[in-house]
Amino acid sequence: MKTILSYFTLFLTGVLLQAQNNINVEMSGFESNKGKASIGLFNEEQTFLREANWKRFSEINNYKATATFTDIPDGIYAVSVYHDENDNEKLDLIMGMIPKEDTGTSNNPKVTMGPPKWEESIFEAKEGQVVNLKIIIN
Repeated sequence: MKTILSYFTLFLTGVLLQAQNNINVEMSGFESNKGKASIGLFNEEQTFLREANWKRFSEINNYKATATFTDIPDGIYAVSVYHDENDNEKLDLIMGMIPKEDTGTSNNPKVTMGPPKWEESIFEAKEGQVVNLKIIIN
């Protein structure tokens, strides 16, 4: 019994001491201060732009907003932002396809047709890093 308890304690200590990362997101380029910024952090290509693993809302001041995700495990991530100008907590679309509200993603990929791609938006967080992202909304 004592051995099992020792192993459990070592396992729990290892889990608790695993490096956790912080991701700071600084957004600029909002056309107004109305509404709020909706920020999603994704860790899977399959759910990118559809279902965020972590989500934050941030006030917009002077056409800028900030958000921080804390205690994020090591991994590959992407961030997506939209200007929820009407405060309905969803990205409004024209004809169900074209964003009516301004958007942006990590790495600020140039998008000419269709949504941004996972491969162009990803970054890595590891070993207790503080990742600082600057996203331009357009």
